[in-house]
Amino acid sequence: MKNRNQILVLILLLFTLSSCYNYKSIRLLQENNRSLPTYDKSNFKDYRIQVNDEIIYRLITSDETISKVISAGSSSSSQNQISYRVYTDGTIDLPFISHIPVAGLTLDEASTVIENRFKELIPDAVVKLSLANKTFTIFGDAGSGIFPIYKEKLTIFQALSMSGDFTETSDRRHIRIIRESNKGTQVLDFDIRPKSIIDSKYYYIYPNDIIYVQRDFSSFYKVNNYSALLGVINFSLSLLFGVLNYKK
Repeated sequence: MKNRNQILVLILLLFTLSSCYNYKSIRLLQENNRSLPTYDKSNFKDYRIQVNDEIIYRLITSDETISKVISAGSSSSSQNQISYRVYTDGTIDLPFISHIPVAGLTLDEASTVIENRFKELIPDAVVKLSLANKTFTIFGDAGSGIFPIYKEKLTIFQALSMSGDFTETSDRRHIRIIRESNKGTQVLDFDIRPKSIIDSKYYYIYPNDIIYVQRDFSSFYKVNNYSALLGVINFSLSLLFGVLNYKK
């Protein structure tokens, strides 16, 4: 009976000790850890316009009269700008020109296409494009919200910091990015802990990305520090000895 009790106490202690967060399990930018995946480098690719994107354009010309008439919706004031939606056939309509194919093009490529159409009316036309829907979404165990992409190469770390970063219960092994493209919906699943995440295909955030951080399924029995761990040990041992004494 005594040996059995000692074995039960040992098992309980081992289980409790495994219930504390390991620094290696949550630390980011880890190197030389063979248990973590290694990701290949991937060049940053410019965003390509998709169906239902909202486009804002600005027309520049030396003819002020024509500019005011044609670019009535392209005011330099962000509060007064009008956006134009990309139709399901991949085209967009702008004042005085219509059915311009832009889906699948980068903003620079689409600017050139639209500019060439405007030059049929205004020889010195110059067109600048931007996205009205230049945002990404985060939800799950790292905060939630819709945030602006304030720079061209926004990284996963910058995106997460905008929502408040990870909690201790966040599952860093399985971060998911839901990304729409002209080829359909992609779900990118990756471990954010290895340093090789930098410049990989998971590193940069694109317009309309949805980032999901799930809760670690084992977090319900883990504690945050050794003070809490000692409390768990004390409670568990008291409970165990109470049950054993009751049986006697």
